[in-house]
Amino acid sequence: MPLHYIYLICAVIAETIGTASMQASQQFTRPLPSLLVVISYGISFYLLGLTLKYMPVGIVYAIWSGLGIVLIAVIGFVAFGQKLDLPAILGLSLILVGVLVINLFSGSATH
Repeated sequence: MPLHYIYLICAVIAETIGTASMQASQQFTRPLPSLLVVISYGISFYLLGLTLKYMPVGIVYAIWSGLGIVLIAVIGFVAFGQKLDLPAILGLSLILVGVLVINLFSGSATH
């Protein structure tokens, strides 16, 4: 796997940790989760910057945000008891399909 995809996957993981921590911070009233939000997003943006050396910004952002949305929805369901109805699940599935189409069929994924 190319190094820039590893950067991007790690950026998605860091962003997901940051967003889940934001929920756990209870509107930034809990210090530890609040600190984790700032650190996680800092790491995520740094890794996104590294990824941008190899891939166009639109593709990077589509993959980063798309995978982040799906992962946060799953974490919200599992960890926070947030419900997903059928339209939400279908929409999340379409996001995943979009990310797959970009990676499998697009020549724009690298420059």
